[in-house]
Amino acid sequence: MRRPMNMAEYVRRRNGVPMGARGSLRNMLQRSLGARSFAVFWQYWNPIFGYALGRYIFAPAKRWLPPPVALLLTIVVCGALHDLVTTLVRGSVAFLFMPWFFFLGLGVVASRYVHMDLGHHPWWVRAAVNLAYVSVCLGLAIGLQGS
Repeated sequence: MRRPMNMAEYVRRRNGVPMGARGSLRNMLQRSLGARSFAVFWQYWNPIFGYALGRYIFAPAKRWLPPPVALLLTIVVCGALHDLVTTLVRGSVAFLFMPWFFFLGLGVVASRYVHMDLGHHPWWVRAAVNLAYVSVCLGLAIGLQGS
């Protein structure tokens, strides 16, 4: 049985450099934006937070829930944490990230279901598709606030 990776190993695997090393942010952006699917995008985006979410939310949740539901729940919890921090900083209730991340999570689950693979496209096309995905989901969340 393989031992689980610690956070430093996880970040190095995702970014290609140790935590806090020169080029870490550039690598994260290049790898996430150039990802071949929405699911792979999130494997590279913010690996420190991704490690914690995977270990403390997703892993326990998938013991009780089907993996796609556990994944969606993990992404929604991440949104709730972002809303909580925003609420604390602003001093008033913020409710943008949970719905935004819910839509992002649906994209992840759907991209896995259809076996999305943009790997044969140039980096700039993959980046445009991934940015469009994030933007459309944000637009949907903002639209919900207006209703």
